[in-house]
Amino acid sequence: VQLVESGGGLVQPGGSLRLSCAASGFAFSNYYMSWYRQAPGRERELVAGIASAGSSTNYADSVKGRFTISRDNAKNTVFLQMNSLKPEDTAVYYCNARRTRFSSGSYWGQGTQVTVSA
Repeated sequence: VQLVESGGGLVQPGGSLRLSCAASGFAFSNYYMSWYRQAPGRERELVAGIASAGSSTNYADSVKGRFTISRDNAKNTVFLQMNSLKPEDTAVYYCNARRTRFSSGSYWGQGTQVTVSA
């Protein structure tokens, strides 16, 4: 199983980034996919999740209206479009795959750094 994130970087406040997570080694289209983030000195937190068919999504209150999660099951890829970025969005962003939204076991990617700074 592999989850490979990409698209992170340095962006100014108010800017945008699009993260991608390429998955392999499991039945991607059957899995619930999520993005988490972890800032220095803080616990890892859920950012957004999307059901296997893309029919439903959920977001942390802190990113609602600014971030959009989507997936392309034909390409085994999940995306996180991040707009109106704020310095407090600075964190390492991780891709997560689990069989259902509330499954205990899951797979993790290695993370991609997002830094929002002027």
